[in-house]
Amino acid sequence: MNIFKALSEETRLRILKLLERGELCVCDIVTALDMVQPKVSFHLAALKEAGFIKDRKQGKWTHYSLDDSDFFRRFLLLSVLERMPEEAVSKDRKRLGDFLQGKTAKGKFVPTEDKKRCCGG
Repeated sequence: MNIFKALSEETRLRILKLLERGELCVCDIVTALDMVQPKVSFHLAALKEAGFIKDRKQGKWTHYSLDDSDFFRRFLLLSVLERMPEEAVSKDRKRLGDFLQGKTAKGKFVPTEDKKRCCGG
């Protein structure tokens, strides 16, 4: 996928903005964006193909982080994300924070309300 095409979609920019703060599991991103897993996975695949993110497997779960191995992509990503207003992802970060508070320190999910999907749970 063309790197500029990968950066032209709002959902992908929201994902990248969330990943600025560190690695996240697919379930974290799904919850933060309030989207279904297949749609999030589609966008994650596009970002990975374009070289902006990398993944690692841990059991049956996949964790994503920004890929800073390519200087040009990293510089481009920083340039784009610094111009993205915080308001664009404030609700995403709030949902993510609430969700992460439901996890124990060992990474196990403690179900709260209707959030019964997560890594290690």
